[in-house]
Order: sequence, then C-alpha cells, then structure tokens
Amino acid sequence: MSNKILFNCVYGKEDPERATLPFVAANVAAASGQEAVVVCTIEAVWLGTPGGTDAVRAPGLPPLKELYDQFVDAGGQVWLCSACTKPRGIDESKCAKGASIVGAAVVVEEVVNGAKALSFA
Repeated sequence: MSNKILFNCVYGKEDPERATLPFVAANVAAASGQEAVVVCTIEAVWLGTPGGTDAVRAPGLPPLKELYDQFVDAGGQVWLCSACTKPRGIDESKCAKGASIVGAAVVVEEVVNGAKALSFA
C-alpha cells in the first residue's frame, strides 16, 4: 500500500493562483513527513523547467518559486506528464531540479497501489 499523495497541477503562469495551490498543499504534506508528488499536466509542465516558476505569483500567496524550491528541498518530487511535455518540446534535459518526466502508466500504478490523489480544479 502506497503512502504517496499525488497533487495534480494543471495550470501554469496563465493562472497563478491555481498553479500555486497544489504546491501549497504539497508543501504541507512534505513538511509533515508524507511522500508527496506534484503531477504537472497540460500547461503546468512548464513549471518544472528552469525559470518556469520565476514570474508566477498570486496575490496573498507565497511566490511559486519559493514554494517549488521548498518542496523539492523537503524531498518532494515534481512529475511532468510525458504526453504534455512532448508537444511542448520539453525533454529530460529541460527539467528543473526535482522534476522528471513520467508517463501515465506510472501515475496509474501509484494510484492502483494506494496513492491518494488531489486535484485543484
């Protein structure tokens, strides 16, 4: 049984609040000792590239760059959807610290093995 918590992030710089909230929650999980992963899909895959979080800031929330760095430094992982990175020209050489490209099979396997999944729509 997996103890992972998967936080789905769909939005990037076009919606700073929705891009930031999964990282807020994932940081809480990581800080409390939980194994946490932010799964970035669609436009959120840009967040896992160098500089991808630099200009993302929602009013009343910490800058996403700070949250991303804190999350990764606490052992959190950022997974970028392979089906979403490919059409955007993102490969492993363009991944930021803590980010990796994974296929849907990896995510499905984690859920089948008991990982909990949260989405901020």
